[in-house]
Order: sequence, then structure tokens, then C-alpha cells
Amino acid sequence: MKKARTSGTFLIVQGTSLLKIFAALSLFLILVFSISGLLTSLKPQYRIMSTSVNQAASNVNGELLYQLMGWENHHFLQAEHNMASAPKLTSLVFKLSSNINLNDPRSLLGRELPGFFQFDGKILVAGEGTNYTNMPIESSPPIDIMKAEREAALQNLEGLDRPSDEKSSPVPGQTTGDHKVVYVYFTHNRESFLPYLKGVTDPNAASHSQINVTKIGDQLKTSLEDRGIGTVIDKTDVQANLIKKGLKYPRSYQESGLLVQEAMASNRDLHYFIDVHRDSKRKENTTVEINGKPYAKLAFIIGGKNANHEKNAQLATDLHNLLEKKYQGLSRGVFVKNDPGSNSIYNQNLSDKAILIEFGGVDNTFEELNRSADALADVFSEFYWQAEKVNQDANQSTDKQ
Repeated sequence: MKKARTSGTFLIVQGTSLLKIFAALSLFLILVFSISGLLTSLKPQYRIMSTSVNQAASNVNGELLYQLMGWENHHFLQAEHNMASAPKLTSLVFKLSSNINLNDPRSLLGRELPGFFQFDGKILVAGEGTNYTNMPIESSPPIDIMKAEREAALQNLEGLDRPSDEKSSPVPGQTTGDHKVVYVYFTHNRESFLPYLKGVTDPNAASHSQINVTKIGDQLKTSLEDRGIGTVIDKTDVQANLIKKGLKYPRSYQESGLLVQEAMASNRDLHYFIDVHRDSKRKENTTVEINGKPYAKLAFIIGGKNANHEKNAQLATDLHNLLEKKYQGLSRGVFVKNDPGSNSIYNQNLSDKAILIEFGGVDNTFEELNRSADALADVFSEFYWQAEKVNQDANQSTDKQ
């Protein structure tokens, strides 16, 4: 009897343990699915993202899957020579395990050199003379510059408001009328230019509340509207808002994003969104001479961490190609930022027609910058009216059917 009680007790204890294990496992699975559901329901800009996982997913293409299937069914390998070469599994595994790409030394240097992550962007379309050594780099002003009540004295302001020497040739009848279709804003609105800041030589200190990139927006708006394209320019001092709210400089895009969302909600006609910046590169990388006149080069920046990045990149590429035809050398190219050290969204998740454009660099003058604004307006209007014609033809075709 005693032995039977012992055996019975043992069975009861074992059953209780199994129930506890089963209950714990069930709770764990429920927790995992709940967290997964919560993360996937968040907007893209608030999701936790992994660069390694993103790179891994980008390498899992049709060719690689076809190769894996061929290892199990050799009949698939008979047609492999007709397909593009798939990535080698060994190199892919090494890249994922070490986060080092043997074909790109930046992946190794980026771990060793502070600040090297700024070169992690991808050149989607290279302009004339563009390579990974002269990519656009976003500079962050020192915190004391941001909060300083006394700014640098201004100089070289004579003729600053002089009209551009470029004359537009709008097509009669082409106008958006009362409809404003382009929204121009400035996330880093105080980005300025050294020729106008007396005694300032440090590119990171090129900041001013009055003479800054917003003046480029004035010229761009005027030039677009001369070509019949209604434009809204928002000169909200985003940097002042950050200071008031006690927010740090990297929160600039979240702050300017509020402006974009408000504009979209109040005006349904807005379709194109342009965030105007200036690069921190020096003049040799940001200036080009076209027909005997100096222009500030343009660089198109696309955030790779938003769902619209492919369409936004296509818009930037179309504009780059038009610039190459009419103003060869003006565009530095199209760059995709998708690294942990950058915002990599740039409010482009809000629209599939949103781009960030770097106008020149810290050494450029407004004479050069305004010429570039006119050139951009010229090719943008050509792109816009062509797109409108295609849409009208498509609508007419649909109506006939």
C-alpha cells in the first residue's frame, strides 16, 4: 500500500507539472503573437527595424529561392544558366552573421571609425563625378549654436533680392489655377551659407534664423508659379519649435512632419512635397558651371525606411534624368539613406510624391542657388505637365469605355 501511495503521489506531481508547463507555453505563445501583432500594426516610422534583417530580406530574391529549390529537385538546375546569377549562399551567410559585405569595405570601416555611418547611403543614380567619397553629408549644428541668442553678423547682402537672370518660358494655358499642388518646406530651416556669415568658417556652424535655405524656397515658388504650377511655401521655424519644446536636433523630421500632415489635411490639392536642405560639402563638390554660369548642384535624398521609397525614388530619378538632358552636371544623383545613423524616412512615408533636395553646400551663393532653383522648376514643370497629360488621356480612355 505504501508503495502504491508513493506511485500515486508521483503521478499527481507529474501531472501538475505538465499542466504548469502547458499553461506557461500557452501564455508565452499568446504574448509573442500579441507583441508581433502590435509591432506590425504600428506606422512604419514607429516600428523597430533591423538593418541586418532588412538586408537579409533584400537578398532573398527569386533567383536564390530557385537555387534552393534546385538543390532538392535537380530538374530546376537545368534551366539555371538562363537566369541571372544568384547570390552565393556562403557569402550571404557570412554577410548576415558578421554584418560585413566583402564587396563593400565601408561595412567594415563603419564599425571602426566614428561617424563613418554617414557614408552608408546607397547611390541609386550617380550624377557626373559622384562617388562614395563625395556623397551628401548632413551636418548637425553644435547645441550652443542652436540655443544661442546672438547670431553671426551678416555680410554680402547687396543685391540678395535681385531677380534671377533666368527667364522662364511658360506654355500658354498651362496653369493649375487656384489649386496649389506643390508644398515646399524646410526641416532644417536655419541651414545657412558661409559667404553671408561674417567670421564663420566652420561648416557645422553655418546656421542663421534669417539668411538660410528658406530664401531658396522663395525663388523656387516664384519660378514654379511662373510656369503655372501653384505652390505653397511653409517657412515655419522648425528649429525654434524644437528649442521651445526642449527637443533635440534629430527630432527635426518629426516636428516638420506635423506641418506636412496639417498641410495635407487642409489642402487636398497638394500632391508634391519638397523638403529643401543644403549639404555640408564644400564648393568643389557642390558647384558646376553650365553655359558659363555657376550653379549650385542638386542632390536627391530618399529615405529607405518608408513604404513609399520606391515611388519617391522614381520621382527623383525622373527629375534627375531631365536635369541631365537640359542642365548636364547639375544633379549629383539620387541617394537612398537606410542606415541606423540617419532618419531614413524624411516624412516621405506621408506621400509617394515626396522628396528631399540638397541645394548646393555651405560655400554657395544665392546667385548660384537661385539659378538651380529655376533649373529645377523648369524640369519639374516639364515633368508635371507631361504627367497631367498622361492622366487626362487615361481618364478620357476610361470614359470612352
